[in-house]
Amino acid sequence: MRRGHIAVVAAAGALTVLTAVPAHAAEYSSALKIKGVQYDAPGRDSNSCATGNTDEEYLTIKNYSRTATVNLKGYVVRDSTSTNKFTFTKNHTLQPGDHVKLRGGHGTDSDGNNVVYRNNCNFIWNNDKDTIYLYKPSGAHADTHAYTKRADDRDGNGYITYHG
Repeated sequence: MRRGHIAVVAAAGALTVLTAVPAHAAEYSSALKIKGVQYDAPGRDSNSCATGNTDEEYLTIKNYSRTATVNLKGYVVRDSTSTNKFTFTKNHTLQPGDHVKLRGGHGTDSDGNNVVYRNNCNFIWNNDKDTIYLYKPSGAHADTHAYTKRADDRDGNGYITYHG
């Protein structure tokens, strides 16, 4: 009789652990993850291509694999409304442990400097809250993170770290 009681308690404990994990904490099977986001560019927001600061808003994507090199071509980044989205159309490879900063504005993409420009002077992330989606070329989820300025940016610097 005691053995059955212990099994019920253990099963109930496992159920509690499973239900305590929030839905937005789902992990996807992907070597690429969102390392962090500078969702609020320093200074007053200006999307002027000549004098604006959209290049100071960026998303850092990192290859967390220990062995696989990943080509970003075909990966898609978008916001919660899908009105702001970027598709990597060129080859850009990330070695294991390497990262890339996807910046707004115009500039020269560089594997060596770990930067890709969206060639768009509009801001992609909202300054108060948004959701960042990263999709594989197949359309499968690679990573997703929602944020709110109040809850996630404790120091108020406009940058949030997700995966270390």
